[in-house]
Amino acid sequence: MRTGAKAVLCLVLAGMAALAVFGVTNIYQALAGGNDGDDVQTGPPSAAEVRTTARDFLAAWADRRPAAAARLTDYAAEAQPVLGAYFTDARVREVALEPGAAKGATVPFSVSARVVAEGHAKTWTYDSELTVVRGRTTGEPLVDWESSVVHPDLAENHRLVTREGETPQVVAVGADGRTLSEEEYPSLGPVFAQLRERYAGKLRGEPGIEVLIEQTDGAQRVRSLLRVSKGRPAKLPTTLDAGVQRAAEEAVRDHHRASVVAVRPSTGEILAVANAKGGGEFNNALQGATAPGSTFKIITSAALLAGGVTPETPVSCPRTYAHDQGMTFRNAEGAANEDATFAQDFAQSCNTAFVSLSDELADDELAATARRWFGLGDDDWQSGVATFDGGVPVGDGDEKSAAIIGQGRVQMNPLTMASVAATVRSGAFRQPVLLPRSFNDRDLATAEPLPAGVAADLRGMMELTAADGTAAGVGLGAGAGAKTGSAEVGGQERPDSWFTAYRGDVAAAAVVPAGGHGSDAAGPVVKEVLAAG
Repeated sequence: MRTGAKAVLCLVLAGMAALAVFGVTNIYQALAGGNDGDDVQTGPPSAAEVRTTARDFLAAWADRRPAAAARLTDYAAEAQPVLGAYFTDARVREVALEPGAAKGATVPFSVSARVVAEGHAKTWTYDSELTVVRGRTTGEPLVDWESSVVHPDLAENHRLVTREGETPQVVAVGADGRTLSEEEYPSLGPVFAQLRERYAGKLRGEPGIEVLIEQTDGAQRVRSLLRVSKGRPAKLPTTLDAGVQRAAEEAVRDHHRASVVAVRPSTGEILAVANAKGGGEFNNALQGATAPGSTFKIITSAALLAGGVTPETPVSCPRTYAHDQGMTFRNAEGAANEDATFAQDFAQSCNTAFVSLSDELADDELAATARRWFGLGDDDWQSGVATFDGGVPVGDGDEKSAAIIGQGRVQMNPLTMASVAATVRSGAFRQPVLLPRSFNDRDLATAEPLPAGVAADLRGMMELTAADGTAAGVGLGAGAGAKTGSAEVGGQERPDSWFTAYRGDVAAAAVVPAGGHGSDAAGPVVKEVLAAG
């Protein structure tokens, strides 16, 4: 064969071989289902695809078919548990999903879900959006999965859950059952904090039901999205009277570090506790321990009356007096009345007259009287919060003389002195309480009733003081009894102003540090509180 013919033959054979290979390959591809890569669509989804995909996804979600909805996303394995938890963990009973007009591949939609939990139900509405993309391997239009599709605030590794919210709030309520807030009554903030610390564990409230976002492991609550039920706060009962408390807050507001307490003589219920700004967190009204000045002469008078002194007993009131050549005592502004009776000495608060009767009292008589009839000094009051229950020393000589007029080591506060006035008014000590005894059935401090004659004489002398004595200028009105006090305090130019009084079934006491005479500063404070009661 010629060379040219050979070349032609080779070309023919090579072509036939190529055709054979091409045919075999096509046969194999046909049997294997063809070349998928040639059919995969690319590019952004069309408007029709966006609309249809969003509609089908939202319909499956609304029909409570999380698996079907997840298959319409580009990450079904992650989408299905989140969509399923929407109904199980978030407690959505039914949901309506309404798509809006698409903006390119993004479709906004509104959500109206009905959440039902623990017998409570509430409709939850919010807006979200989804974006349709083309699947990388299939080319199909799919929802671009993010947890925020379910709720815009839901991030990765977080979940929606409906459950009880935080521990129920503990609120304090007054005697009438109405809530008393620290915002309205700022003096009560430290009181309520102490009550909550002591008794919150004994209270029962109903926590609210909330839809929450929290970490998937439940370790941290992120935020609340919906309050399904408000719940019921735990109520801590008190004996406080809102009207009297409001008056007390107003009365001390303009007096630096002033304090006042009001109690009900017939029951011992504390009606109001107020401290002015300047005293810090310390509750001076209940826990203070300072000399009460001449208000303590109520207790001294009880001891003297029981020992035989009467309101009509002549007891001279000299300008100065030194018992057994000891310390010299003086009266305020040099007052004197040589022809005074004991009742007049009380009404005019004559220090020298009282000190002159020192020998009428045993060295422990003041402490014993305070304890026996007024319940003071044993540190056993169970008021519901921390209190200082008064301190009366046993002493002789000048120490006893100072104690007789409420100076020296005698220590009281507005609570104890309000209780003293209340004891005189009712004739018997009733331990002051801020937390009703019925709340925890605790044992209260007790004391013997005042002898009837002593109680009647004390009331007469306190009413004389209010009408025609050192308290007359305050203007307490008919039926009121009062006692003023000016307590000397080292380092102060002016004495502490003290005042205690009763009218009707309310007794109150106040102290205004460095306020001067009792009727000057503390008296008007007590007057306002009694008027509210």
